[in-house]
Amino acid sequence: MSDPAAETTSRTFRERPVSFVRRSGRMSEAQERAWTELAPHYVLTVERDAAATSVRPGVAVDPVAVWGREAPLVAEIGSGQGHAIVHAAASAPDRDFLAIEVFKAGLARTMLDADKAGARNLRLVEANAPEVLQHLLPEASIDELWVFFPDPWHKKKHTKRRLVTPEFAATGARALRDGGVLRLATDWEEYALQMREVLDAAPAFERDFDGEWAERFDGRVLTAFERKGARAGRSIRDLTYRRRARA
Repeated sequence: MSDPAAETTSRTFRERPVSFVRRSGRMSEAQERAWTELAPHYVLTVERDAAATSVRPGVAVDPVAVWGREAPLVAEIGSGQGHAIVHAAASAPDRDFLAIEVFKAGLARTMLDADKAGARNLRLVEANAPEVLQHLLPEASIDELWVFFPDPWHKKKHTKRRLVTPEFAATGARALRDGGVLRLATDWEEYALQMREVLDAAPAFERDFDGEWAERFDGRVLTAFERKGARAGRSIRDLTYRRRARA
């Protein structure tokens, strides 16, 4: 006999598909050690909702308490192994940084590299990015939001999983302060066109570039992933939008 409560829980596990498939991978001894020794400093503790990568509503952090100071805050969605954000954090000690990622091995690698670089102004959160922006970060708390090379979900049946949607634009606008910057980059032209269409139509944002595409953001370190896309003949397209002043 089926359990109606269990069926209801299954149906309401998440209202929308997430933009990732969370794979479990074997971690090296160094990565396991990072979670034991470095996570207490780098990783934010998150109260969960139904899913392992969810964020319970009503549990916003205080950035001043987390970083121990008042400073501009930059958040990167899908930080991967942390190459871009560790370089940025080490290069800008006067700013604070938050890496948002769901893959534990990537977060471990980020911690190891951050520790080696002395990037103590970096924090990590293992969670679904829209829920971080909606629930964990206070409104108007971040100065820049980075979305570099999100999964393009290029098969037509999978495009509903793409991160950059009108709903995401509204959620990102909530977390950004007035005048804050949203930076995006992708090596998939069709996704770049979708991103631009979504952000051009978002009432909270205005273009911060002239012409068709923004100039390459010089604060984005050139990663192996970006080089691979270029070698495959895919053009890298950047977009930059500024958060309009709240009414």
